[in-house]
Amino acid sequence: MVMGPTCGMVLADLGAEVIKVEPIEGDRTRSLLGAGAGFFPMFNRNKKSIAIDLKQPEGVEVALRLCGSADVVAQNFRPGTMAKYGLDYATLSQVNPRLVYIDHAGFLPGPYEHRTALDEVVQMMGGLAYMTGRPGDPLRAGSSVNDIMGGMFGAIGALAALMQRNETGRGQEVQSALFENNVFLVGQHMLQYAITGQAAAPMPERISAWALYDVFSVRDGEQIFLAAVSDAQWRTFCEALGFADLLADPELADNNARVRQRPRMLADLRQRLKAFSAAELSALFEARGLPFAPIVRPEDLFHDPHLLATGGLADIRLPDGERAGEMAQTTLFPITMDGARLGVRLHPPTLGEHTRELLESLGYDVAQRQAMLAANAVG
Repeated sequence: MVMGPTCGMVLADLGAEVIKVEPIEGDRTRSLLGAGAGFFPMFNRNKKSIAIDLKQPEGVEVALRLCGSADVVAQNFRPGTMAKYGLDYATLSQVNPRLVYIDHAGFLPGPYEHRTALDEVVQMMGGLAYMTGRPGDPLRAGSSVNDIMGGMFGAIGALAALMQRNETGRGQEVQSALFENNVFLVGQHMLQYAITGQAAAPMPERISAWALYDVFSVRDGEQIFLAAVSDAQWRTFCEALGFADLLADPELADNNARVRQRPRMLADLRQRLKAFSAAELSALFEARGLPFAPIVRPEDLFHDPHLLATGGLADIRLPDGERAGEMAQTTLFPITMDGARLGVRLHPPTLGEHTRELLESLGYDVAQRQAMLAANAVG
């Protein structure tokens, strides 16, 4: 629902012609509610859509022709699913040895490979939920981090395989998996244990490397993250806010000393900072180059001045649901190339929007196209 589509979106944003193959009834994410409502329009821009019934021989033949014409095939099904249709790498590579084939799965081959995985599953079993939540209260990260990054790693693998194909003339199979992606994310905590012998505590209970590095509730109940990660920044912080007494305190003389005094110091600072608004603190920190961040909700980002000024949001036409046909804004791939953001060339497609165009490009004549459409082999 997210991992494979993210891989395709990355390649599409970078300029590839990407064809999304959907079942006749449409990708399930077109009709999800709640937290899933944004999946399809977010991860399927810049793609063409063809609807195929793989239960019909004619549909399988269309899929085979598509794969035979492709540089890259990406799939996101459970192990063995594609082999049932003759669309696995072993079969397709015999016809098209230059094919790069991207498998997106829950687990790389091994004891877990036949388990059903979700982002939440691997976050729980891979240590990320433990690190995110409070002790005894594991908490899933607030975004589909493994699905999205797993798709990105799939795209990275595709690009590397294409470059290698330029040298060897042959394609290859690339595998990307949710669990291994999650383990990669928590690798820093694994190495912390290996080096120090001390298990990493969940983030709310972590032993911070910096004394001033926390969220503060300030005037009018607002919240803001403030940090000072060097002795020079601590000095700047105290001078900016008029806390000369803290500078003079020998128990706060350097960062490690402040870390040892962190509970006392933070309790004091929480009382002092209540006199300031988040806007006042933001202005003070920005003017002096100190790290800060007001606590922002996702919906607030539609009005973020930096995103608006830099073109970080782009208009798309919503393809499904009650607002189908209306315009909304989406976030772009977070890089520039030659100084420009990678924009939206194609709106998220309606179901089968490009079926007729693609059938024609695959060599099907008018009569064949009409027959397949009439039989619901394609849609």
